[in-house]
Amino acid sequence: MNLALILVTLTTISGIFILTDIIYWKKKKNNNAEESGLKKTILEYSYGFFPVLLLVVVIRSFVFEPFRIPSGSMKPTLLVGDFIFVKKYSYGLRLPVIEKKIFDVSDPKRGDVAVFRLPSDPSINYIKRVIGIPGDRIIYQNHRLTINGVDVGMIRDDLNPMHELKPQFIENIDGNNHTILTSDSGFSVGEGYYEVPDDSYFMMGDNRDNSRDSRFIGSINKKYLVGKAARIWMHMDGLEWPDVKRIGRKIQ
Repeated sequence: MNLALILVTLTTISGIFILTDIIYWKKKKNNNAEESGLKKTILEYSYGFFPVLLLVVVIRSFVFEPFRIPSGSMKPTLLVGDFIFVKKYSYGLRLPVIEKKIFDVSDPKRGDVAVFRLPSDPSINYIKRVIGIPGDRIIYQNHRLTINGVDVGMIRDDLNPMHELKPQFIENIDGNNHTILTSDSGFSVGEGYYEVPDDSYFMMGDNRDNSRDSRFIGSINKKYLVGKAARIWMHMDGLEWPDVKRIGRKIQ
């Protein structure tokens, strides 16, 4: 279901009815004549819902859009059941539905947590961490990252218990500290050497051995970027009570 298309369609239809009423129906209407029941109902709904729909479309398209985290690929940063706000303006403004960029703002930086549309199926959204920017040369081996010949700092997070029997590490990319999960085995999933093409970004999940990311789907062209993850506004997994401790947490 393309919610953006539904919202834009409803906004357009209600706007057309209002515009038609202003420039045509009101001029023809006899002051003593009553509007037909159907037309009156349609206009009442149009005038009532149009400003609300327009506000939702503008905010959702250009400011913030809510998303729900469906998988554990970004553990421990994001958990299944987290509801997050994504800043749509971070990487440029795009027209809704057709996703055409109309204004550049900034480019993704290493360490950003970003939402993008899956190139093979743009109706599916992924969320991963930006590891490489255009021109970067990346090596991933033995759970460690090397970017342009520089080893990415990684220390064991001894202050936190193992998450689901997996050790946690604090990784530092360009001054951005974040926690990742790895397995205890010597083998790391998706080992290899990667070069990031122009206008593209190399994405990886923080749950390094349980993430379908650029190691498997390739680097992500900037035209598929949706926005930068900002904050968690709710956490609810299934029928469990909301976890209020996660509400308002900044995503970094």
